[in-house]
Amino acid sequence: MKRRLIMSMLTGAMLVLSTLSGTAAARAVDVPAEFGTDWHDPVTAAPAVERPAGKSCRVTLAEARFRDFTPFRGTYTPPAGCGSRWSKVVLRLDGKVKGRQYDRLGYLHVGGVEVLRTSTPEPSPDGIEWSVEKDVTRYSDTFRGARDVEMLIGNVVDDMYTGVIDVKVTLTFYAGRQAAAPDRVLTLGEGGTVTTPRNSERLVAEVYATGSGGGCEEFWYLTVPDSAPYSCQADGGPYREVRISVDGRLAGIAAPFPHVWTGGWSNPFLWYVIPGPRAFDVRPIEYDLTPFAGLLNDGRPHRVEVSVLGVPEGQGGWSVPVNVLVWQDAGRAHVTGKLTAHRVGDLTNSSTYEPGSEERVETEGAHRLTVAGYVDTSHGRVATAVTRALAHTSTHRWTDEEDTDRLDARWSDDDSVTVDEGRGPARTTRTHRTYTMNGATTIGADARLRTELTLGDRAAVTASVGGRRVGWSRLDDTYAGDATYTTGVPREERHAVGTTRERYRLHGSDGCHDRALTTVQGVLTEERDRC
Repeated sequence: MKRRLIMSMLTGAMLVLSTLSGTAAARAVDVPAEFGTDWHDPVTAAPAVERPAGKSCRVTLAEARFRDFTPFRGTYTPPAGCGSRWSKVVLRLDGKVKGRQYDRLGYLHVGGVEVLRTSTPEPSPDGIEWSVEKDVTRYSDTFRGARDVEMLIGNVVDDMYTGVIDVKVTLTFYAGRQAAAPDRVLTLGEGGTVTTPRNSERLVAEVYATGSGGGCEEFWYLTVPDSAPYSCQADGGPYREVRISVDGRLAGIAAPFPHVWTGGWSNPFLWYVIPGPRAFDVRPIEYDLTPFAGLLNDGRPHRVEVSVLGVPEGQGGWSVPVNVLVWQDAGRAHVTGKLTAHRVGDLTNSSTYEPGSEERVETEGAHRLTVAGYVDTSHGRVATAVTRALAHTSTHRWTDEEDTDRLDARWSDDDSVTVDEGRGPARTTRTHRTYTMNGATTIGADARLRTELTLGDRAAVTASVGGRRVGWSRLDDTYAGDATYTTGVPREERHAVGTTRERYRLHGSDGCHDRALTTVQGVLTEERDRC
């Protein structure tokens, strides 16, 4: 795809949860011959956030109209009437925008803690509304005191791009038995350091990693080695790895999710109603840092650094904010421990260019890390071992002028966390993640641009005690789209057509969710619940 078209893909992130009622399939609707000036509000097939019954209290975090890069700043005060211990906390964003506008990346900080990373859908001339919900119970510690609030959805409004992004964000607190949540939520201080409580017995870092900013790292999965004649080059090709280190020592590795924002693959008509997986839900990467707790619990600041392997030297394009979640030992003022194993596997990163009438780059990447340690708590010695293994393969093909551009890519990110408390069989949680991207964009002699794209977000999780399975889940979120429009002409002359589908399946010990959606020319034609 041509660079001038690629560069129109702006940033995004977060979970749209406009729910649909009923279980029936096809809808009796009129489908226009092509896209018009309005279309269905954004929806996804993902499940809604479950809410407990009983008393609740609502607090408004932010109300703002974003037209530039000026953040909204306000103050949060805990709710009155629902106590300070909650069974659940749900964040909701309601937004609306009309006219012409790109998708825009946004964040929301409460007391410096990133509680939401989101983006916007691209609007219709007549305007759209959407809503986003997220379970933020894990940040309960942050919500117990008065905090500063900062929110930004960076935007540009001028004679061409007229869409002002109007949002309201609330928190709803549900009274009741306190949910299991971290005791503390920390952010990095000056110099990228963190000082954990001396009685920390479990530590998890979360990183909201997004390639963004309008440059090539926004679509890093399409980059090629410098030797290949393509509009986006990176020294080692498209292999990326999000790393976290503690005092300069590698502590965790992860594969970044290959987000496709709502202007992505040069074709916004793919995303007007159904976004790609996670396009509006930037879920943080989680790293279990418990093996390092013995080192971190000395009461001193320690440097925690996040970097993205594969980004060309001196080039930015990634946002990697960090929260550190802490569980404390109420029975001991100082929890001691030791890092007992630290094994970094050999990195594989091979990206081979093959010239021809159809240029071609083949990429293979892999890495493995194992860390282990123990902490001596008031309830005994607890040993934690973490292993993470990454793999990536892709084939990228394109023709002269990038009039045809194809990618077939697959990422896997597997981790295993074993906790042994010494009083019984060890507990192990294994997660196997697979991300897939298969698509092509073609520009014909008639200036018609067509994109066909299939995206997959899959995860299998198994929990076992002493080798016996005690819980499991399987996620398969698949998106497929095919859209065509005429390039180089005003919006009203594009004669765009497109069909998009999503099926979101989540099965496991906790139940079943299986929903399928279909849209044609922006009209929702099918909504089916299969469980």
